[in-house]
Amino acid sequence: MPQSDPDSVARETLRLIGPDPQDWVPDRDGIDHNVFVVGGGQSGTAFAFALRRAGIGKVSVIDAAAGSAGVGVWRTSARMHKLRTPKNLPGPEFGLPGLGFQAWYETRYGAAAYEALDRIPRLDWAAYLDWYRNILDVRVRYGTRLTRIEPKADHLRLHLEKDGATSVETTRKLVLATGFVSNGGPAVPDVVKQNLPKSAYAHTSEAIDFEALRGKAVAVLGSAASAFDAAAVVLEAGAKEVHLFARREALASLPVIRIRGYPGAYDNYGALPDVVRWQQAVRFRRAGSTPPPDAITRAVRFPNFHLHLASPWISAKPTASGLLVGTPSGEFAFDFAIIATGYSVDLAAQPELRDFAHEILRWRDRFAPADDQQDETLAVYPYLGAGHEYLEKEPGRAPHLNDIHVFNPAAFVSFGVPVGDVLSFKRDIPAIVARISRDLFLADLAAHEERINGTIAEDFAADLYAPAVWQSPQNVAAE
Repeated sequence: MPQSDPDSVARETLRLIGPDPQDWVPDRDGIDHNVFVVGGGQSGTAFAFALRRAGIGKVSVIDAAAGSAGVGVWRTSARMHKLRTPKNLPGPEFGLPGLGFQAWYETRYGAAAYEALDRIPRLDWAAYLDWYRNILDVRVRYGTRLTRIEPKADHLRLHLEKDGATSVETTRKLVLATGFVSNGGPAVPDVVKQNLPKSAYAHTSEAIDFEALRGKAVAVLGSAASAFDAAAVVLEAGAKEVHLFARREALASLPVIRIRGYPGAYDNYGALPDVVRWQQAVRFRRAGSTPPPDAITRAVRFPNFHLHLASPWISAKPTASGLLVGTPSGEFAFDFAIIATGYSVDLAAQPELRDFAHEILRWRDRFAPADDQQDETLAVYPYLGAGHEYLEKEPGRAPHLNDIHVFNPAAFVSFGVPVGDVLSFKRDIPAIVARISRDLFLADLAAHEERINGTIAEDFAADLYAPAVWQSPQNVAAE
C-alpha cells in the first residue's frame, strides 16, 4: 500500500539537500539569459533543475507545444504500452531518490506494485514527468519556437515565434534538447515522397487519426519499434488488414547498445578513440534497431497482420482509393501507409541552424574510415566536443558553435547512446552542465578574480582567544 504523499517525499528531499546556490554568473548588459534551453520535455526540465543546482541563474526553457500535455513524445507520437528502457535506470532525479520515478510510483501504488513492474508504463512516465516539472517549479514557455540563431561577438541572438509574433532574445549558452525532430526531421524514403501525395501517408512522428483507418487496408514501412507500435495501434483500432514491410531478411534482434552499457564503457565512451566510436556506430547500423519482443507480440497476435521480409519498396504510385506499392515479391494495394523509417540527420534542414550549418564539423571532416567501414549516413553526424558542443570545421571561423550544446540523437556517433533518452541522463546532462559552468566562469574570469581576491571580513577578533594564549612564567613575572 502507498506509504506517503509523493509531494511530501520530494519536498523533504529538497529540504535535506539545502537551498539552491545563489546565481554566481555576473550580469552582462544586453544579455537576457545565461542559458537558453530549447525543448520543455523530460530533457529540458532536467537541464533546468541541474543548472539551478549548479548556481547558474537566468535560465529559460521554451517548447513549441501549446501546453504541457503536448510536450515530448509520451502523449503524442509514442505508441508503446511500456518504455523500452529498464525501470531502474537513473533519470532526471540525479541521484536524489525522493525525486525519482520509483519514489513517485510507490507513494501512489505501493512498493509491491513497483516490484511487479517489468518496465515503466508510458502514461505513468508522462504523469511522473508532469509531477517532476511541477514539484521543482520548472517554468516552460509553451507555444514558443526557435526559428533562427544569429551569432554575435560574445552571445547568440535567438529569433523566436509565438502566436504569429516574432521577437529576439539573447543568450550566452544554448542547449538543444528537442529530441529526434531537431536533427533534420523525419526520414521519408524518396520512393514515397517523390511518388505519393501527402494525403496517402503519414510518418510515425505525426499525429495519426487511427479511428479513421478502421476497416482499411494499411501498409507500414519499417521494422523497428515504432513500426510495430503503429501497426498494433491500427489493428487495435479495427483495421481490415495491416502489412508491415521490412527490408531485411529477418527482423533485427541483436541489442548492440546493451552490451556496452556497463559503467566503464558507458561513463568513458566519449574518451574512446574515433576509430572505436565509429566502429561501434557502424556495428549498430548494420545490426539494426531492434523492436522489443512485446511490441512484436502486440501486432502478431492479430490474424490480419502480415509481415513481409526482404521487401523494400521499389515503387509506389497513387490510386483512386489509396496507393499501390511494388516490392520484390509483387505489388500490393492499400488505403493508407504509415512510414516508420526513423529520422534523418540533416543540420542544414533545421531553420535555426541553416545560416551556419556548413561551418559545423562532421564526422566525415574528422575521420576517414576503412573501406569496409564506410557509412554515408553516419558521416554527416556532427563531431561533438566533450560538452556536446558543436565544433568548427575551420578553427576561428565560427567560434559561436562552442556555445551550442547538443542533447539530441545527433550526438549518437560521438557518445554511443540515443542521447535524449533516459539512458543518457546520468552521464551527459552533468557533463554538459559542467562545461557550461566552466565556460561561463572562464569567460568572466576577471570579474571572478576580483571577487575571490576581494576584501574578506574577519570571522572573529583576537580578543576571542586572547585569555587562552600561553605565556612563559618569566614573561608573567616581568609584567
